[in-house]
Amino acid sequence: MAKKPAKPDPIKTAATRIRRAAASGKPCKPIRDLIKKGDLDAAYAIQQANTDIWIKEGRRPVGRKVGLTAKSVQAQLGVDQPDFGILYADMEVVDSDEVDPSRLMQPKVEGEIALVLDDDLVDDQLTLVDLIDSVAYALPAIEIVGSRIANWDITILDTIADNASSGLYVLGTRPVGLHEIDLRMCGMVMENKGDQVSIGAGAACLGNPLNAALWLARKMVDVGMPLLAGDTIMTGALGPMAPVNPGDVIEVRISGLGSVRAVFGQ
Repeated sequence: MAKKPAKPDPIKTAATRIRRAAASGKPCKPIRDLIKKGDLDAAYAIQQANTDIWIKEGRRPVGRKVGLTAKSVQAQLGVDQPDFGILYADMEVVDSDEVDPSRLMQPKVEGEIALVLDDDLVDDQLTLVDLIDSVAYALPAIEIVGSRIANWDITILDTIADNASSGLYVLGTRPVGLHEIDLRMCGMVMENKGDQVSIGAGAACLGNPLNAALWLARKMVDVGMPLLAGDTIMTGALGPMAPVNPGDVIEVRISGLGSVRAVFGQ
């Protein structure tokens, strides 16, 4: 009697769906149909499956990003915590350089604060003081988020699996020490060709961007991938994200940190 064919592995199937969308530039249907409702562990397993493949292919991890730091967005997606994704070296865009539209998938932009680490964060009982002592400096940043899922038809499972809907990121070039600035009180203005498209403040990011970074540091220890010296942390949006199109020029100004620009090619 012939053996029945093995059932497809849903983790591998979902990871392949996302990876093919990324490679082709053609968004795919959601992956939530492949795993159980509310199964965050499965969604992270999908993300990790692609992380392992991309690293083997030569992509270099350089940090992490925190998503879903706004309580309103958490409520929209039915979760009570942020999520995280991997930052790769090939995702970084130099301040004011032109962004090639072919690298983008359904892009939107957010103004954020980035933290760069000077020490490893490997202890299993990390405190806020540990985090503050480990931060070398802060930078203003623009995250260019994107989705491999067609029409941004996402749930929490889809965005986690899709590397937290990551795209590219742009960092400012003037490092500022934490002793020089109160991240909670930092005001943010984002403009597109001089027109205001988003405003916010550090308090919009889990009450303080340091709270988001501490959540991330603890989570990374829990999953066995601790943050290390030299890593960049994108701490989460300070205000609403804004759509972006070819030809746009996005500038983010954050009080006490300076400004950063992203120029989108035609």
